[in-house]
Amino acid sequence: MLGRMPLILDSFWRAVAYCLHPRVVLLSLLPLLFLVVITAGLGYFFWDAVLDQVRNWLDSFAMSATLWNWLENMGVARLKTVVAPLLVIFAVTPLIVVVSLLTVAWFMTPAVVKLVAAKRFPDLQRLRGASFLGSVFWSLGSTLAALLALLVSIPLWAIPPLVLVLPPLIWGWLTYRVLAFDALAEHASAQERRVVFRKHRVALFAMGVVSGFLGAAPSLVWASGALFAAAFVLLMPAAIWIYTLVFAFSALWYAHFCLAALQSLRTHADDSGQLLISRDKK
Repeated sequence: MLGRMPLILDSFWRAVAYCLHPRVVLLSLLPLLFLVVITAGLGYFFWDAVLDQVRNWLDSFAMSATLWNWLENMGVARLKTVVAPLLVIFAVTPLIVVVSLLTVAWFMTPAVVKLVAAKRFPDLQRLRGASFLGSVFWSLGSTLAALLALLVSIPLWAIPPLVLVLPPLIWGWLTYRVLAFDALAEHASAQERRVVFRKHRVALFAMGVVSGFLGAAPSLVWASGALFAAAFVLLMPAAIWIYTLVFAFSALWYAHFCLAALQSLRTHADDSGQLLISRDKK
């Protein structure tokens, strides 16, 4: 991991700089518009109905009356009105995260990889080790595995330290699986991709975890939207755009790291006079 640190940091700062590129900014608006339309449509048709269901579910518990009385005695009875919205927001946040990641991966990552390759690696041969359809199946399979892990881990969230650790680890694993695959899909062969994944697995996972923690920021915006209902219409697209920007940055980070790692792999293979991949396969 320490040996990979210079490459991680170099790729990180390059990704930050590329986020200011006009083309990247424009590309980030496409997933934003797509997600806002979907989210706003679902909210318009289902928000009130879902809130009523959650409120009825809360009122069915005997402990709810005690909680409402306690809030009233504490002089914060108005908090009762935000409990149901907060529960809905916390429930849909994982879905928003997943949809944001997949939208960026499918609609934006190929474009940012081409941008990075054109500027930094124009001579890097494209072996096209994965098709778009292959990328879709890989992303969906990884997403299902991550959601299953998330569901299985929910009982452990009752332990205070774990609730702050497990979700970012799961999102980090998913981010690494999806974005690293797409970053190498155009240029690496399937065999080269496996070597890069194996050789840099810890670094790639660490980058995903950092991205996972960065992705926690929009949750605060969602929560604010529940507490300040009048601003929710404005905060909703803001939160989605933050998700989009986080994953756009992550896509750039993985593009810089993976293409540099692939170039290094091929350079060392050429210098050694034999294929590193063939040796690794043995």
